[in-house]
Amino acid sequence: MNTELNRILHPRWLLFALAVGGFAIGTTEFATMSVLPYIASGLNISEPTAGHLISIYALGVVVGAPVIAIFGARFSRRSLLLVLMAFFSLAHLGTMLAPDYKSMMLFRFLSGLPHGAYFGVGALVAAAMVQPDKRTQAVGLMMIGLTIATTVGVPLSSWLAQALGWRVVFLIVAILAAITVILVAVFLPPHCMQGGDSSAVRELGALTNRQIWLTLAIGAIGFGGMFGIYAYMASTLENITGMSPRNVPLVMCLYGVGMTIGNIIVPRLVGRHVMTGLAWLLVWSAAMLALYPFAVHYPYWVCIQVILIGMSGAVGTLLQIRLMDVAKDAQTLAAALNHSAFNAANALGPYLGGLTIAAGWGWTSTAWVGVMLAIIGLIVWWITVRDEQRIKIKNDNGN
Repeated sequence: MNTELNRILHPRWLLFALAVGGFAIGTTEFATMSVLPYIASGLNISEPTAGHLISIYALGVVVGAPVIAIFGARFSRRSLLLVLMAFFSLAHLGTMLAPDYKSMMLFRFLSGLPHGAYFGVGALVAAAMVQPDKRTQAVGLMMIGLTIATTVGVPLSSWLAQALGWRVVFLIVAILAAITVILVAVFLPPHCMQGGDSSAVRELGALTNRQIWLTLAIGAIGFGGMFGIYAYMASTLENITGMSPRNVPLVMCLYGVGMTIGNIIVPRLVGRHVMTGLAWLLVWSAAMLALYPFAVHYPYWVCIQVILIGMSGAVGTLLQIRLMDVAKDAQTLAAALNHSAFNAANALGPYLGGLTIAAGWGWTSTAWVGVMLAIIGLIVWWITVRDEQRIKIKNDNGN
């Protein structure tokens, strides 16, 4: 355990503080999809145009994660967390007050900038608080706020948008971010994690590390199927299962339940064996996705299946730990890039699934796309392990 962090009196409260930030980020990321009709109506734009607000947020995540990680390398992690969430809060206040579409696009882009860097730095802080064999559990608990957001934050935001208007959703996210700032300031002592021991040059060194790129590819490719299923789940449930539109959101919430369960159970089972855990999680994902086309014909079975598929979301925690293990001097950038990889998976799965649906292969074809991506992910995993073994042998011979 980091000796500086031994001075933290309430580590569980600090993990809670980090999870609150994750809940705020998860809510704005996923809930925006559920309140798009209200935003479109309020800004007098079409729903497809309002959908650009989702894309511009994702662009902010992709841009912000590496840029902030590189240029923030010399700052203390405590300072970075406080600045990132303060900025996130202010950006959401701007989103709430945005008078028109153009200004809201600007504030949504700004809102996305802290996303990846916050989770990257937060994961480093969470892992440093515990013994090495407990790191995976600590990061899983920190990430649990993001998964709970898909279960609680999304339906709550939809209800609030109907009752009080869509702007209140972004106000609440801003308040949650401000609360995170206060909690982190209270429970992470000022003298912990002070003085950055890295630099922009060291962080950029991550871009030359083949193991980092291979690890990112495992997540970006292997788990794209989860997002493909989620993107078309509503249409699949209505058209194949015959479910009422009002019940569809409840089933989609079960996906978040599965992610939460996965982030609690999987890290405990995996411990230090992260790469082994990733392999088994890819196998699990492929198997659960393969059952999905059969499950969608039965309402109760599909509910269980959605939970089981959602459990694969624990990959975020395992990849975060793996990247921290192989990053060497580029810890912050590698940890932040995890969320850029997830955005790539979020784009790849739905895109390929959309192609198969458009080709006339049916709504359930998205599952077979996911199975294919999981198998390719396993191949990339094998390449990663072999490459790591070669590096180890080379280093041993060099010594």
